[in-house]
Amino acid sequence: MGEDVQYLLGRGLQLHPSLLPLLLKAEEGHIVNTSSVNGFWASVGPGIPHTAYSAAKFAVKGFTEALITDLKINAPHIKCSVVMPGHIGTSIPLNSRKLQSGNPADEMDARQFAQARARIASMGRDASSLSDDDIRKMVAERERRFREEAPTSAAEAATIILDGVKADNWRILVGQDAHQIDEMVRQSPDHAYNLDFFEEFAAKAGWRIPT
Repeated sequence: MGEDVQYLLGRGLQLHPSLLPLLLKAEEGHIVNTSSVNGFWASVGPGIPHTAYSAAKFAVKGFTEALITDLKINAPHIKCSVVMPGHIGTSIPLNSRKLQSGNPADEMDARQFAQARARIASMGRDASSLSDDDIRKMVAERERRFREEAPTSAAEAATIILDGVKADNWRILVGQDAHQIDEMVRQSPDHAYNLDFFEEFAAKAGWRIPT
């Protein structure tokens, strides 16, 4: 296996240094990397910056696709898959809020209020007239909707991923919304970031128009 790939597997993807040699010596193995639909469509809707996350997910997708050839040449007993979920019902917004602010409590603190106001401002909206209670309700509703109104549950996503790995699929789309946006981007890549494109996708996939 190429030295650059060994470095990325052992360091960049945070595998334990002793794991890679064991993986190479095993009779078979399968590497599963998690990207996102944002690995081929850098948006979650109009007016919402999504730059850093999308850049990371494009990188994971590209790395895994390149890894296919490296493994075929240097370690053909190891397979790999890139997982690209759509909207999965999890507590990621809640947990991210806690992690980014350093506050593990459910109740929002001053830093979390400031971060929420900055996020609203980044979407081109004026948050100056919103009270802390308004912000709290908006954040709670966003976290609830993300978890409870997703088209695919976490349990369903796990089954899809495991079935894809068992079938040796290198590309695993998770959720009908993932399949829908993949098809639409391929059909009309030049219009993928237009408002009408998102509205058509949202209507077909059941996504809400961000407000």
